[in-house]
Amino acid sequence: MESPFKGKTGIRRLINAAGYSLAGLLAAIRNEDAFRQELALAIVLIPLGLWFGPGGLAKAALVASVLLVLIVELLNSAVEAAVDHTSLDRHPLARRAKDIGSAAVLVALMNVLATWTLIFFF
Repeated sequence: MESPFKGKTGIRRLINAAGYSLAGLLAAIRNEDAFRQELALAIVLIPLGLWFGPGGLAKAALVASVLLVLIVELLNSAVEAAVDHTSLDRHPLARRAKDIGSAAVLVALMNVLATWTLIFFF
């Protein structure tokens, strides 16, 4: 069954979606320390990647690897918020969900390290 909140179409749906996306981004900036730290890292690394990247594909890979960290962190924060909304009680499945989200962020950060190392040192 579809959500009763769905129903907007066309331009109105696009405007609403943009507003929800902006609200989510601002919520992450306001409430998530890890996202703010990774955003600060992105603000430094993206211009460096664009400036020093040797060629268009390398620049794209450098920037994409950093943006992927932000994407994964946003998804991890969403999982954590949903788990906390469901219950603040300790539960093995809640812990597993949060740990797996955290592991995804770690893998994304390792991807940045690998991408930047391979492009600039090999």
